[in-house]
Amino acid sequence: MNYLIPLMVVIPILAALIVNIFGGKDKTVKAISIVVAIIIPLIAIIASVGVQYFGGHNPALIASSLPSNLLGTLVASYNTGIVYVFENIERIFIFLMGIVAFLAILTYFSEKKEVSGPYLYLIFMGLASVTALILSNDIFNMYVFFEITALTQVGIIIASSTEENYEIALKYLILGSIGGPMLLLGIGFVLGTIGSVNISDIVYVISHNYLNPYSPSLTIGFALILFGWLYSAGLPPFHTIKSAVYSKARPNGAAILQGFSVLSMLAFGIVLYKMFAYIPYFNTTIIVFAILAMVLAVAMSAMEVDFRRMIAFLAVGELGFIALGFGIGTQYSIAAALFQAANEILITALLFIGFGTVYYLTKTSDTRKLGGLIAIDSKMAIMVLLGGFALAGVPPFNGFQSKLMLVQAALDAGFTELAILAIIVSVVIFFTFVKAFHTVYLQPKPKDLKFAHEKISKVTVFSVAILLVICLILGIFPNIVTDIFIPFAGGLI
Repeated sequence: MNYLIPLMVVIPILAALIVNIFGGKDKTVKAISIVVAIIIPLIAIIASVGVQYFGGHNPALIASSLPSNLLGTLVASYNTGIVYVFENIERIFIFLMGIVAFLAILTYFSEKKEVSGPYLYLIFMGLASVTALILSNDIFNMYVFFEITALTQVGIIIASSTEENYEIALKYLILGSIGGPMLLLGIGFVLGTIGSVNISDIVYVISHNYLNPYSPSLTIGFALILFGWLYSAGLPPFHTIKSAVYSKARPNGAAILQGFSVLSMLAFGIVLYKMFAYIPYFNTTIIVFAILAMVLAVAMSAMEVDFRRMIAFLAVGELGFIALGFGIGTQYSIAAALFQAANEILITALLFIGFGTVYYLTKTSDTRKLGGLIAIDSKMAIMVLLGGFALAGVPPFNGFQSKLMLVQAALDAGFTELAILAIIVSVVIFFTFVKAFHTVYLQPKPKDLKFAHEKISKVTVFSVAILLVICLILGIFPNIVTDIFIPFAGGLI
């Protein structure tokens, strides 16, 4: 047993409760939040890989105590309790999410004199739930934390106190009342067919042909779980509401929300591949939604005059690259998808926080009313531009490495058209971002443009710089993560 594994979930839950209780004491809340935000990525680094059992034990330890008629049967191998699995891939994503959360919280403190206990409560509860989501080896337990993650996202939008935030939160909540039950119903079909919700048990039963893998109940379960996956990730048809969610949150909140979406997408994407990759047209279905996400989101971002909504659409479009890697279905493409997911957590956080400084200075995100902001802080402007290059896949940043891997994987698998599409979408992202950057930072300052703040806090500049440095490191030394992603992907094939 490795008790550091459950602490990754327990500590942020305790922090959420404490900061909510001490919501009126800003110094105490800040101190607790910063300490916990530092602890979360540290635990991910120092914890040993392993398995943690809750409410049960390793089936191998209790098999001998079963009745004789059950010994050696399939039931004897079933996991009797909730199981968390912590390997190096979970280490990477929990660490990166922890870093983004730490920097987002620092940025929030630097821009708000009076901190909100409920807002921080929601951030920490979201961190706990999304961490449990990727650790869990139980699909029902994943559903529970999926719902908590969705609710915390709604709460973060409401607590952001931006224009139209209540409307967007209500719309996302209504759609969640559809996506969540569909996911649960799909899990019910799987449970009713196999008799277990443990992912390892489900995969074992299907792979050893203990039942008909093409049974209607499993096929329906796949379709329903796929629908829930689309909702959690923000892929079409949920791309519009997901982009609205990002654009109506505070910039630091949007950075965290995007991380939640990426990890939710990743967790359920891996489960879908483990359980249902054998189904005919599985890969084709994933590729179709990937193409829709890439094309629709990028096209809509190109038409936006609100830079927050533009970045939000680009963030959703980047999810399409992740889905594309899963859809191609080779070891190299899945590894590229994992790399792309890690990069998106970092790059979109950089852009939401970095470009968010424009809204902090001017209280407007309408590019038609902006200009000349490079004179306010040229360092931030340059870092935002470099972040846009990373998003578009320009070397030597990490986005280039993951998208290059995707293109190579598509070519190796014989999907030349998908490789060309990925390149075209990346080019469109580049020009869309450069156009917005020029409008906001380089064109002459409008005479009627007024500033709510005169300068950007040093903490915000520091946070963006740290994210940019990590992006550069992963771009120059991609093997830091690919040496872990490639073997993991091989285990899924």
